[in-house]
Amino acid sequence: MAIAARKTKAGAPAKAAAKAPAKTAAKSTPKGAAKAIPNVPTFTKEEELHAYREMLLIRRFEEKAGQMYGMGLIGGFCHLYIGQEAVVIGMQMASKDGDQVITGYRDHGHMLACGMESRGVMAELTGRRGGYSHGKGGSMHMFSREKNFYGGHGIVGAQVSLGAGLGFANWYRQDGRVSMAYFGDGAANQGQVYESFNMAQLWKLPVVFVIENNRYAMGTSVNRASAQTDFSKRGVSFGIPGEQVDGMDVRAVREAASRAIEHARSGKGPYILEMQTYRYRGHSMSDPAKYRSKDEVQRMREEHDPIEQVRGRLTREHKLGEDEFKAIDAKVREIVNDAAEFATHDPEPDVSELWTDILLEPAQA
Repeated sequence: MAIAARKTKAGAPAKAAAKAPAKTAAKSTPKGAAKAIPNVPTFTKEEELHAYREMLLIRRFEEKAGQMYGMGLIGGFCHLYIGQEAVVIGMQMASKDGDQVITGYRDHGHMLACGMESRGVMAELTGRRGGYSHGKGGSMHMFSREKNFYGGHGIVGAQVSLGAGLGFANWYRQDGRVSMAYFGDGAANQGQVYESFNMAQLWKLPVVFVIENNRYAMGTSVNRASAQTDFSKRGVSFGIPGEQVDGMDVRAVREAASRAIEHARSGKGPYILEMQTYRYRGHSMSDPAKYRSKDEVQRMREEHDPIEQVRGRLTREHKLGEDEFKAIDAKVREIVNDAAEFATHDPEPDVSELWTDILLEPAQA
């Protein structure tokens, strides 16, 4: 799905038509050479069902969050993950217990993929005391030490440096863990990203940098904002290997993630995965997304939707019937509706909470 900018005779980039995600992942060495990885792996029925359920939970949760935002129950910024579900689910399928996740502000899907409770996430969106940050963080600022989820960050690109810091802690402790730092194609142009790349490669930190390239950052096409649109090559000058991955196919994501995580865990240093994906909604709930056509969005939904791809394979190859899909959807909707009900009626935090979680209190002797 990456679009290469063509040059006109005057040297200016010409407009390129939207392309579908490649079915193979292009792997680039530190020297910039690329080679195709031909075969997308086959999932077992159990793996397909797991991926389907987990992606569907994120989809239905985000749809409900969008509905509640429209009703005025959620305020502030709200960035939905609809369309990109295969990225985080495929990554989590390749990770191990103890591995850490950190991301930017399009973060609800990552929280759910890490095993955080739907109730707690939705209650934080509505600013209730049962939320993961006790109603004080909102959509972009949630954390769970228990689930090794370190945010949720509102500053563009800030999580990349923090993700490298998590990798440094793992390296220092020699605990065998890997940090997965997610960021988008827009954040990939931030200066601190490259400082983090340099430090991570210099010290061989166990970090996987996951660039979720949904093509439009906050609303500008990658062809207009990035001189190098192959984000897998962003680490070439530091000697960091990278791959372009079909981020709409959970199988391709899991396969690439397995290679990248093993590379980092074995002491070889960081790895870059460019996930070529697509968001169906605007950058945030306030974005009308007029910078792309409705036909483009509809084409992506019809031809490359990550959930429908899995559903199709389950139907064709594993003979799942409509009743079984309805049962899965009903269970997922039950979880989401319960979360929405809780987040609507849970009390707001007490005024005294304004003064908590600001300073670390010294330990009493």
